[in-house]
Amino acid sequence: MAKVHPNMEAFNCIADVEVYSDRKDEKVLTVWRKSLLFSCSGFTVFDNEGNLVFRVDNYGSGRAGEIVLMDAAGKPLLTVRRKKLSLGEKWKIYDGEGADNPVYSVKKRYAKAALAHVTTCRRHGSGGGARYEVEGSYSHRSCTMYDEHRRAVAEIRRKEAVGGVRFGDDVYRLVVQAAADTCFAMAVVVVLDQMFGSRVSLIKG
Repeated sequence: MAKVHPNMEAFNCIADVEVYSDRKDEKVLTVWRKSLLFSCSGFTVFDNEGNLVFRVDNYGSGRAGEIVLMDAAGKPLLTVRRKKLSLGEKWKIYDGEGADNPVYSVKKRYAKAALAHVTTCRRHGSGGGARYEVEGSYSHRSCTMYDEHRRAVAEIRRKEAVGGVRFGDDVYRLVVQAAADTCFAMAVVVVLDQMFGSRVSLIKG
């Protein structure tokens, strides 16, 4: 693995602004649409104490058509790949890196408020896989992922100005319910960014 050379000045600017939440049923993450590596694009994600928890570093090399979500140490957690030759825009999420069998499928919706439909690819018992709907506006950093019972699982929210520091669209909150998987929620954020983001795609090919 290539040695990491983080942009520490930018890191301190974002990570030093803490997020306080009194709710014990929520996990609040700060998402930065930027890699800490000078030569890369991607994502950097912090917890509410300023600790690095997830990262995406696109080197412009490696396997085409995929994005790898890693932990702070660079261990691959989930891989996002766009499915080719499908009706509508569809993405698959895989365990680790290099796996062949997807664990989640994300399909772009074209309704006014609905953004994406998420399903699990591995069935558990006779009840089938879980289903989620993402609604709202990613471009306005205001959207919610609901489970099949219309319970909020995760939300993307704008990050409020703190101490006179205002944040643009590249810095926002990901609020995840305590019982939900933050890694899965972040992978869905990566897919939404590829579907609806205004910046250049992170994947090549």
